[in-house]
Amino acid sequence: MSAQSRPGPTNSVVDVAGIRVGHCTRDEPGWLTGVTVVVAPPGGAVAGVDVRGGGPGTRETDLLDPRNLVDRVDAIVLGGGSAPGLGAADGVVEGLFDDGRGWPTREPGQVVPIVPAAILFDLGRGGTWRHHPRANDGRAAYDAAVPSVAQGCVGAGTGARVGGLKGGVGTASVVLPSGVTVGAIVALNAIGSAVDPATGRPYAAGLGLEGEFSHVGVASPEELAEAVRRAESLPDRMAGLPAMATTIGVIATDATLTKAQCQKLAGVGHDGFARAIKPVHTPFDGDTLFAMATGAHDPVEAVDLMLLMEAGADCVSRAIVHALLAATSVDRSGDGGLAIRCWSEAFPSALA
Repeated sequence: MSAQSRPGPTNSVVDVAGIRVGHCTRDEPGWLTGVTVVVAPPGGAVAGVDVRGGGPGTRETDLLDPRNLVDRVDAIVLGGGSAPGLGAADGVVEGLFDDGRGWPTREPGQVVPIVPAAILFDLGRGGTWRHHPRANDGRAAYDAAVPSVAQGCVGAGTGARVGGLKGGVGTASVVLPSGVTVGAIVALNAIGSAVDPATGRPYAAGLGLEGEFSHVGVASPEELAEAVRRAESLPDRMAGLPAMATTIGVIATDATLTKAQCQKLAGVGHDGFARAIKPVHTPFDGDTLFAMATGAHDPVEAVDLMLLMEAGADCVSRAIVHALLAATSVDRSGDGGLAIRCWSEAFPSALA
């Protein structure tokens, strides 16, 4: 990334003008799940998607194929709850209906809201297996959408786990020398780890801008040894008991892109997953990235498009680091759920 690149004012996906984000967090007793909705500006945004994980759960992704007709989305839903959690998108659709937003069909006002979605696996982590987001949770997330982003154990990241540590929602942005803004939001919930076992540092901490992660150092040998001991003792490391996971997210930009270019942006964005999570795109992860382009800036030339895509991948990596750092520990073992330590509790000596 160019040395002239800098984070946006909030270092989040809402630095792309017109983008709003809403969370619905279900963390009451028996629950540990939620929904995050990324709402496009009025008129929608051109979008694409790239699915790399072996166990995806998605909705309306075929519609984003560049060969197909509809070229704009009104919102994108990221949710917990595995396959049943896809129903949360229905609530977002209802909210868009009420606001008169969607793909025009026949008479004025007869619109169809376009809401692709992807889900991650967090069933049972709060203690009750069938507690998953529903349409009312999606509607609550849509109604809560604002031009700011809470991070950590909120929305789709409420029940997230990465390796043996607590996952969550993270976001990051960059303003390129051309003036184009790129941002990403990620719900981090991976089979793999986001932490270098030799140092305790997040794998992608070196991609930070302007001292973004300068406060993150190397953990003590004692903390590293304890982390390894705990990871090896996790019951779901046993054969036949995969943890089930999936990391999902959205890259947004104010550049003018085609559907095909958005699809490519989402594909290159997966490089950001690979820089920050190891292993990634496993059979037990449904890793999915969407890309949205609002079109506020003119179309970009080929070289600038390459730089934009690289920046999108780096934003994804940086968002993953922010998700890891913002997460807090949870203990639902008393309800039959999981106890999951966060990064800062596992490696306190690494924080300057």
